[in-house]
Amino acid sequence: MMSDDVRTEVRARYARTATADRAGCGCAGSGKAERSCCGGSASQSERLGYGRVELASIPAEADLGLGCGNPTVLAELQSGETVVDLGSGGGIDCFLASRKVGPTGKVIGVDMTPEMIDRARRAAATGDYGNVEFRLGEIESLPVADRAADVVISNCVINLSPDKQRVFREVFRVLKPGGRLMVSDIVLREELPEKVRKSVELWAGCISGAMLEQDYLGAIREAGFSDVKVVSVKRAGDLFGEVQAEALIAEVPDISRQELSRLGGAVFSIEVKATR
Repeated sequence: MMSDDVRTEVRARYARTATADRAGCGCAGSGKAERSCCGGSASQSERLGYGRVELASIPAEADLGLGCGNPTVLAELQSGETVVDLGSGGGIDCFLASRKVGPTGKVIGVDMTPEMIDRARRAAATGDYGNVEFRLGEIESLPVADRAADVVISNCVINLSPDKQRVFREVFRVLKPGGRLMVSDIVLREELPEKVRKSVELWAGCISGAMLEQDYLGAIREAGFSDVKVVSVKRAGDLFGEVQAEALIAEVPDISRQELSRLGGAVFSIEVKATR
């Protein structure tokens, strides 16, 4: 699958999500339910690990019900730190990080979809978020200076990249020595059938683009990181219910329910920590 095809589909999918009349899977003008990475609706966020108090503390427009975890919980953010969020979307993790790093800290959200950047900036304007900024750019070539960040976080976005090794090299570049990586992402524990892997739409839905878990962790180590640890593992089906199952059936009509059930046991959400 050509990387340009992947980026075009992912960008288009999230542009529709960003401009939707409501959050999550009901994208305006699409004529059908969208299956964006990786869910969901605003109410989905609590299932992914966000607390009600957390969600109430940020602009409502930032919560799109997307992702596969809550990386800010395990990132152990400290006052004064600089945080970079890969694929910041509506800004949910940026706004949560903003409160933790305080006025002496800084949060930089990076997203390749202009509509998402616009949405996040509008949300930021509704509150006191002077320490947050959103930059348009691709996570394979981050618009961030060398050794500028104390922490890099990401929520179910790196799996969307057609060049994950390059993403981790970029993360290593922008982190300070001793800096931390904390990501939530989708991985596989067995290879997907070719008919699933070839689906560009399922790539945009976090399935086709996912790597085998050992390869994903290996790519982090090969970028130069140490202390690579999986701190949480969840079966993806437990997070997303029937949404992704129905997506698979719709996009790959010849897949059987039996095969789908087997594949459901191969897709996992993990949270990973690593140190530069």
